[in-house]
Amino acid sequence: MSVTSGRRPPVLLVLAASAVAAATLIPLVYLGERAMQRGWSFVLEELAQPRTAALVGRSLLLVAVVTAGCVVLGVALAVLVTRTDIRARRMLAVTLTLPLAMPSYLLAYLWVSAFPTVAGFWGSALVLTLVSYPLVLLTTMAALARVDPAQEEVARSLGLGGWSVLFRVTLRQSRAAIAAGALLVALYVLSDFGAVAAMRFEAFTWVIYGAYRSGFNPSRAAVLSLVLLIFAIALVVAEHRARGRASASRVGGGAPRPAPLNHLGRWRALALTLPAVVLGAAVVVPTVALADWLMAAGPRWDSAQWFDALGSTIWLSVAAALTSSLAALPLGVLAARHRDRTTRTLEGVSYIAHGLPAIVIAISMVSLGVVLLRPIYQREPLLILAYTVLFVPLAIGSVRAAIEAAPIRLEEVARALGRTPVRAFSTVTARVAAPGIAAGAAMVLLTCMKELPVTLLLHPTGTDTLATRLWGYSSVSDYAAAAPYAVALLVFAAVPTAVLGFWSTNAGGVRSD
Repeated sequence: MSVTSGRRPPVLLVLAASAVAAATLIPLVYLGERAMQRGWSFVLEELAQPRTAALVGRSLLLVAVVTAGCVVLGVALAVLVTRTDIRARRMLAVTLTLPLAMPSYLLAYLWVSAFPTVAGFWGSALVLTLVSYPLVLLTTMAALARVDPAQEEVARSLGLGGWSVLFRVTLRQSRAAIAAGALLVALYVLSDFGAVAAMRFEAFTWVIYGAYRSGFNPSRAAVLSLVLLIFAIALVVAEHRARGRASASRVGGGAPRPAPLNHLGRWRALALTLPAVVLGAAVVVPTVALADWLMAAGPRWDSAQWFDALGSTIWLSVAAALTSSLAALPLGVLAARHRDRTTRTLEGVSYIAHGLPAIVIAISMVSLGVVLLRPIYQREPLLILAYTVLFVPLAIGSVRAAIEAAPIRLEEVARALGRTPVRAFSTVTARVAAPGIAAGAAMVLLTCMKELPVTLLLHPTGTDTLATRLWGYSSVSDYAAAAPYAVALLVFAAVPTAVLGFWSTNAGGVRSD
């Protein structure tokens, strides 16, 4: 088992985790103050409005459709590249992670420019599914590597067929990772603004953004944000129930050999259809549309502004990735090694802010900067703090999974040999978990590079990123001027995406042909 039994967690570890969880609740202070500014009667009246019920229905339907689509695609593709003899498995696994590099608002604009009739609910669902399914793919591939192939062989010897073994043994043991990926997808869909705005689908985030931007009814926007908060809490609770009590790691080193591959035979060519369709929609179509943008751009390229935006994007994203990874360590260790009610509560609290619209996080951090942190207001530290509050759940999930995969027996042996708990963890567990923790940092780095609302409101005066430049030109339909920034964002976001892809192929046991 990966969870320490009979041992209380260190006090300093609990205090550090509590401090991180408390920091993620900063936006709630702002929301509560703003929502109650006009009293309980206003809150109840707003919740009883038919338009609010319609918003709830549209948003939840979008979350359900996108999450279901991502789970089906992510699990199917993970099984295909890790458990079958489909050709070019390693290259295919890396390529299928590339949509993570695509900002949802950019993919939406590219699809609309290529197919103007694509809009509304199904356009939003398509774009959000294409940019989100790798979250399930990556977690599932890593989990499949930890399933002992001997258990599958025993199931086959008892008469179970291939499909029964897959669903009753393999995927059953991977349900925690699948649930974690689905949770991230659902929270992302709840909080996304760019795709629904570009597709003109009136979801919660679009209405909230409009209310905040107009300034006429910020209290209504706060009330709607609190409704989203309730949904985020419900999703976190559902993820914990779906995860169950299964342990993701083996006792000792586990099976020394990889899981056997299922031979597709004559179905091998047909099996390529699914990844080909997904990559065509997520990569080929937007690439063709972006090429049209570049051709229209011509000589309209300010290289000085381009390099300034690129430099700001890289250093801010790297700083946020490092900060988020360090902040995630206490919670990740607690969740993996000391799973009790307190740990589950702290971990769940850290996910709440991730389910809020980024514009809400941004405005709450603006208020915090004006009231309490004026020395760093409109400076880089406040922006990095906002990134950390928003994206620390991404790092926590990776840290938890990486430490769960490190056998606790090795750490216990190190302690028995005289090493202190801290030294045993740093020299044994941390080394084993380092690739998974690095993958989580790469995911945060990638997400920060694409982040828009928080960057728009909190970036230092005179400092622009690729995302803010891209949005500024795209919002006025100047796609030719936006093209160089879009290309740079995709190319440089592809670097951490490739890191995630290569790590997932190793962690997921994807072998070359």
